[in-house]
Amino acid sequence: MKESIDLNNLPAHISVIMDGNGRWAKQKGFTDRIFGHRNAIQAVRETIEGCGELGVKYLTLYAFSTENWNRPKAEVMALMSLLVSTINEELPTMMKNQVRLKAIGNIESLPGKSQKELEAAMDKTANNTGLTLVLALSYSGKWDLVQAAKKLAEKVEKGELKSSDIDDSVMDNHLSTAGMPDPDLMIRTGGDHRISNFMLWQLAYAELYIFEDLFWPDFRKEHLYRAIVDFQMRERRFGKTSEQVKSEG
Repeated sequence: MKESIDLNNLPAHISVIMDGNGRWAKQKGFTDRIFGHRNAIQAVRETIEGCGELGVKYLTLYAFSTENWNRPKAEVMALMSLLVSTINEELPTMMKNQVRLKAIGNIESLPGKSQKELEAAMDKTANNTGLTLVLALSYSGKWDLVQAAKKLAEKVEKGELKSSDIDDSVMDNHLSTAGMPDPDLMIRTGGDHRISNFMLWQLAYAELYIFEDLFWPDFRKEHLYRAIVDFQMRERRFGKTSEQVKSEG
């Protein structure tokens, strides 16, 4: 499958909704959902490696949504602990492979230790020149739009910006993803056909690839390749007709 990928037509930015960890654990006979989260680390590792090897520039993983705070406290705390330990374990590999780590979301809402380890890893990888790995933590698309609106309103109030000057590009520059290209491809495991409050503005023209019967812990490079090959077979019109796209190509 990897040999079928056109390296000149890669998605610049891939985003992933890593769904099905709890269902995977239940399927394996475990009542503790965190078992699924622990076994998802290999899927994360292979996705990062696969994107890095191909030359994909940005990979965003929906690691923890604002709605996830409503889960049982024990699961939330276990997830935060897993986040810290995983970052520490993977940091040497990220440095070796020139992976730059970034985060989007309401980072201040994370436990202090999680914030500290995350910031330390981002600082250490800041000058890496390979894949930019973006962790969406305590993130939601609605949160992102609200925080951007607040920033814009504040600038208008201070006279730094006219409301008439606000357009798509100004909005882009006030979202948490400022400076990044919008995702070209969004992958979701677990079979659900929804965006789940993820990058609502940025995913406006992303191609979606849903794995119907695959839970995230079983995701491997071959699945990433399959989604990219499918992406490359699609005609992206961005509101134009097929004839217009072909004439411009």
